Amino acid sequence: MADEIPFRKEMNFEYGVPRELAPGVVRIVANNPGPFTFKGTNTYLLGQGRDLTLVDPGPEDAAHLEAILRAAEGKRIVDIIITHTHRDHVDGLPALQAVTGARVLGFGRKARTPGRTAVSPSGGESNDEDFAPDVVLTDGSRYDGDGFRLEALHTPGHAPDHLCFAIEGTGILLSGDHVMGWNTSVVAPPEGNMAAYMRSLDKLMERTDEVFFPGHGGRIEKPQRVVRAFIMHRRMREQAILDCIKGGSTTIAQIVEAVYRGLDPRLVRAASLSVAAHVESLVERGLVSASGPSTAPERLSAV
Repeated sequence: MADEIPFRKEMNFEYGVPRELAPGVVRIVANNPGPFTFKGTNTYLLGQGRDLTLVDPGPEDAAHLEAILRAAEGKRIVDIIITHTHRDHVDGLPALQAVTGARVLGFGRKARTPGRTAVSPSGGESNDEDFAPDVVLTDGSRYDGDGFRLEALHTPGHAPDHLCFAIEGTGILLSGDHVMGWNTSVVAPPEGNMAAYMRSLDKLMERTDEVFFPGHGGRIEKPQRVVRAFIMHRRMREQAILDCIKGGSTTIAQIVEAVYRGLDPRLVRAASLSVAAHVESLVERGLVSASGPSTAPERLSAV
């Protein structure tokens, strides 16, 4: 079933060149490609009037900042909206804010372990820091831009502070890293939570959006089909993990070896964290027992 996910690897873009995807929606792709960012992080400029709203500044990169400012030439970037605070989406924020003086809007978050350096699934390091936007957006918040309105949807799972944004009256949803067309999202404990991720997918299934513009990769047509496939994929992956444990696998490493055959070595850490997220959910539901923390168990067994 995993092979039946309708992934779309094609993407029409040039680094640094703005591309209008819909009236008042312009995408600029940052030149930070990789196994977890695909072609790079998507920055969006919204609005058709003099004032623009930017979604996700992207990485700290002088060329990307220059491309953003060039695309906005003659107009003002008045607000910067953050889908979530992973580094590839927010590291460019200080420089952009310094140039534009724009407000920052987002969910906000408190650091779990202030100042602690953690390693991400991609192998990069990031410090656990508070994020206090000028304007806090929560589930159902409305934002009025120049000629458009956004509705914020809190969609935790990939990150606890993740927000998607529906452009009202257009059928467009900015889906961030929650749903992407080129691959499934990484759900990596302790920040990622599989149960929350599944609930957030269910939330999008209840909607009637016509197209998703994600944080990485190209547009997603027939998004309900994609979301449904992701839900089925995760359910089948969970069942495969449970079957491994019932069959005698007692560690996450053993499960990864059995479930992810032929995996690119660069992705082993991410796969291990994904399995840990599924295990955490199975433990919470009483289907698996774990000695030690469920996200880093010493020994697993079926209940």
